[in-house]
Amino acid sequence: MIIDILIEKIKQTNNPIVVGLDPRLSYIPDFIKKEAFEKSANTPSGAMEAFWQFNKAIIDATYDLIPAVKPQIAMYEQFGAEGIACYIKTIAYAKEMGLTVIGDIKRSDIASTAEAYSDGHIGKVKIEENGFEIYREDFITLNPYLGWDSIEPYIENCKQYERGLFILVKTSNPNSGQLQDLDVGGMTLYEKVGELTEKWGECLIGKYGYSSIGAVVGATHSKQAQDLRKRMPHTFFLVPGYGAQGGTAEDLSVCFDKDGLGAIINSSRGIIAAYQNKKYSTEFSEKEFAQASRQAVIDMRDDLNRVR
Repeated sequence: MIIDILIEKIKQTNNPIVVGLDPRLSYIPDFIKKEAFEKSANTPSGAMEAFWQFNKAIIDATYDLIPAVKPQIAMYEQFGAEGIACYIKTIAYAKEMGLTVIGDIKRSDIASTAEAYSDGHIGKVKIEENGFEIYREDFITLNPYLGWDSIEPYIENCKQYERGLFILVKTSNPNSGQLQDLDVGGMTLYEKVGELTEKWGECLIGKYGYSSIGAVVGATHSKQAQDLRKRMPHTFFLVPGYGAQGGTAEDLSVCFDKDGLGAIINSSRGIIAAYQNKKYSTEFSEKEFAQASRQAVIDMRDDLNRVR
């Protein structure tokens, strides 16, 4: 089970962090952009060369400390074909370096459309008698608003190719409660989705007692996360919201189980743009941006391990 592999990497590194590879041009050091634009001009191709060099340096500096990375596809696909190529290249390199990859794609559809998303991202695309892995993520994120019809088409690929899902349950954004906190027959909508996610995951339970169908649960909603941890004992949490969005280690401590497992915590700009943070800018120069990211991982790991 892919969830067992992720848990073992968390245990090996003693680190429940996933680094969000969500680059923006404003995060990328000028010397990288200058070199990329000299090579490919101020074009989407040049921007993606800068993204690639930036991502590769971050991975090289942190791969031995972390279990996983989480590229957000929107940051890449806005640049068209060149962006998708960079996304695929980044995933391939992360996997080459031994990292689990969570593709943050947040898809939601049914039937043949969902099957197409599933085959492209976590399965194989069939061309006559041949099958091709295209994106090769280990996990992907899904929006469950369409119900079981939007989850079921992914299950067979999860079983056949040892892949997994993280389903949006309680997200970290400030206005998530407009829908997620609505009363639906005596419970909130997010509680109902949590219970469904726990049930949907019963077919993919691994040796550590967790399913390869996990849940996205925001660090900025500590009380709700605590409730969901009790309702979802076999569901692994992907937790956004630490650091830049305001979530603290204490806030998200409720996401872990008694063994310090059960959750992987995301940080994106807090790590990849650490060199721009006052905390690190005095120690690390722009050219040492990757070393600043490494130190940010170490600091975050130590902070989280206080409360696990």
